[in-house]
Amino acid sequence: MKYLWMAFMCSALTVMSQKPMSTLTVDKIMQDPKWIGSSPSFLQWDRNSTAVYFRWNPDRSAVDSLYKYVINTGTTAPVKVIVADQNNLQLNNTLVYNVDRSMWTFEKNNNIFFQTNQHSFPIQVTNTVERESRPGFSFNETVITYTKGDNLFAWNIADGTTTQLTNFIKEAAPKTSTNLNVQESWLKQDQLRELMVVSERKNKKELSDSLAKMYSDLYLPKALKPVYIEDKILDDVQMSPDGRYITYTLTQATHDKNSIVPNYVTESGFTATIPARTKVGAHEANQDLFIIDKIKDTISKIDTKGLEGIRDIPEFFKDYPEKYAKMKKDSATKTVNFSSINYYPGSSVGLIDVRSIDNKDRWICLMDGENKNIKIVDHQHDEAWIGGPGVGGGFFGANMGWIDKDQIWYQSETTGYSHLYTYSISTHKRKALTQGKYEVLNATLSRDHKTFFITTNEVHPGEQHFYQLSIEGGTAKKITSMPGSNQVTISPDEKYIAFLYSTTNHPWELYIQENKPGQNPIQITDKAMSSEFKSYAWRQPEIITIDASDHAKVYARIYKPDKKTSNKAAVIFVHGAGYLQNAHKWWSSYFREYMFNNLLTDLGYTVLDIDYRGSAGYGRDWRTGIYRYMGGKDLSDHIDAAHFLTATQGVDPKKIGIYGGSYGGFITLMGLFTAPEVFGAGAALRPVTDWAQYNHPYTANILNEPATDSIAYKKSSPWYYAAGLSKPLLICHGMVDVNVHYQDAVKLAQRLIELKKENWELASYPMEDHGFVEPSSWTDEYKRILKLFQLNLNNTTGKTTKK
Repeated sequence: MKYLWMAFMCSALTVMSQKPMSTLTVDKIMQDPKWIGSSPSFLQWDRNSTAVYFRWNPDRSAVDSLYKYVINTGTTAPVKVIVADQNNLQLNNTLVYNVDRSMWTFEKNNNIFFQTNQHSFPIQVTNTVERESRPGFSFNETVITYTKGDNLFAWNIADGTTTQLTNFIKEAAPKTSTNLNVQESWLKQDQLRELMVVSERKNKKELSDSLAKMYSDLYLPKALKPVYIEDKILDDVQMSPDGRYITYTLTQATHDKNSIVPNYVTESGFTATIPARTKVGAHEANQDLFIIDKIKDTISKIDTKGLEGIRDIPEFFKDYPEKYAKMKKDSATKTVNFSSINYYPGSSVGLIDVRSIDNKDRWICLMDGENKNIKIVDHQHDEAWIGGPGVGGGFFGANMGWIDKDQIWYQSETTGYSHLYTYSISTHKRKALTQGKYEVLNATLSRDHKTFFITTNEVHPGEQHFYQLSIEGGTAKKITSMPGSNQVTISPDEKYIAFLYSTTNHPWELYIQENKPGQNPIQITDKAMSSEFKSYAWRQPEIITIDASDHAKVYARIYKPDKKTSNKAAVIFVHGAGYLQNAHKWWSSYFREYMFNNLLTDLGYTVLDIDYRGSAGYGRDWRTGIYRYMGGKDLSDHIDAAHFLTATQGVDPKKIGIYGGSYGGFITLMGLFTAPEVFGAGAALRPVTDWAQYNHPYTANILNEPATDSIAYKKSSPWYYAAGLSKPLLICHGMVDVNVHYQDAVKLAQRLIELKKENWELASYPMEDHGFVEPSSWTDEYKRILKLFQLNLNNTTGKTTKK
């Protein structure tokens, strides 16, 4: 009885401590995210397809731990991997295999290891204090190649000997007599002609050197020829599978000025400086690709001058007639850079992705080591910029590879959406394997090269599903079935898939399923939502479309308050990154904002979250809709969303607020500065205020460069429009933000001071980077945002009842 009574009391206490949350508060939702629960992450299969490993923290420890789930054991319980066992793990995505997968190599603890199916334990190839990396097979799979420092080495599998294959020297080549100028040459010849001893000594030295060279050639190992690279940056040293050719790139070093980020709150008590990036418009370095022929002992530079479109002038220069005329006259070639080479097994022919520095051209080429040239397979051109899933140029890498010796595959946005293509080298014909107004988000080729595994959003822009597709095309077989996002990792034997799955109101859980259509997935984890988190009825926002003023369909998520609690006010949340999707059916990376939007809805607000122009998931035209004008269609989409709220949701047009971080902060500023009649208040978090201050890779794609396209920067930078501020504005910025620098906020603050604006405030966070870390900072920031909206849209204090 005593034990039953104790069990009853413990159960009662648990229920009391986990009573349902009737009211959300900022303090509650902005605490350490561990209160939500724990989702698995970083899925990886072992080499034998017997277990999937992942990071997880169901115990709310200080850090995540490594867990594994072993398939076909009759249990769905994950097991924590003890630290002692972790060092011996061989996870599949860390291994480099030979063609038939009977041998593999990998890097561990900065050294190289090798193993075969016949060996129970790996052989350690290197054991040094220097880092050896990038292992691979070459010389027809008889050696393991790897890099150490700047050079390439080969370890012979049969006898264990190591050979250095390159000798790159970071200095200029020494001068020889052939480098003498006219004066030096005449003086030398005069000395030899008039002074007998000088002439005799020269002849003796030449004879001695000749005999020494002959002896060396006959009896000593041949010295490795030095390759002098001066002050250039060496990268991507790579050997062809047949062992004959070595490729490498050299990039001219630049000396652009870097910015710094002051760090005021430090352990030492002294102000420190954090080295940071350059700004957009920094000099783009020229890159060259070279081939070393080990048999002919030659070095050749790949010529790109014959590439189609290499001399084309971007259309935007027509807005600058003098520059355009000069460029037409000069007829210069575009500067390009190169990807790593994807060789066909056992050959010296490889696929290479060549990009123009302005990212308006992409050439998929065949590189032939024997002929020292490249030939175009596919030329993609975009007057905005090359990008999209599987295409590269944005947040995704380029996807391409070999099907067989005659066929390659790749992704392209040729039709306006990223789709999968094949190309025959012999017939020069390309074939579209997928088509339609949806995107192929990812593609991999099966081990037998008969099937593609692809992830697409064909069902709905807000869903992601996994399919099998024949290399001949046709109808893809849908493998996943649950609506939301299915982030799949395939087992090495391709018989199973492990995937993370979530919905709009349920964070990620791990599932296992046979890699076949119609199979039922098995849920492995169930700790993504704590009991406390589950005690609140989190909304599943409705996904709708809004008609934009140019008749485009804008996807959005809407949170609707109960009619009894509606205050006729609305808030529009603006996602960051620009090229990101948030009006979808899975758990958002903006989970704090999702919870805050629930809180706002509880208080009577209608909340809208749209995938404005520039967002991911909707094809090329949507992606590039902001080209040369950020704050154009992306802002007008939000203005149209505000009109939708007043026309269909009963929202008072004078009671619409807007908030967001990073790109969302930028849009908030543009909204308040240029459309004050639409937005009653706004919170701009870590916003870009002047695009000329931001980084090059992101900004130059969209706005080109400030020195060459000042029109685009003048139209797109909020601080030029600050005079238009008339509604309350809150700016929040971390002072050690190394992405969007705090300088942006300071610069705008000075402009607002000079304009004598009074209805704004700047909240600074001395110890926060671009993404806040401390719950106290998150809480302070969002209490300010709530107060802003409650005071200016709802005429209250902004306080909520604490629970």
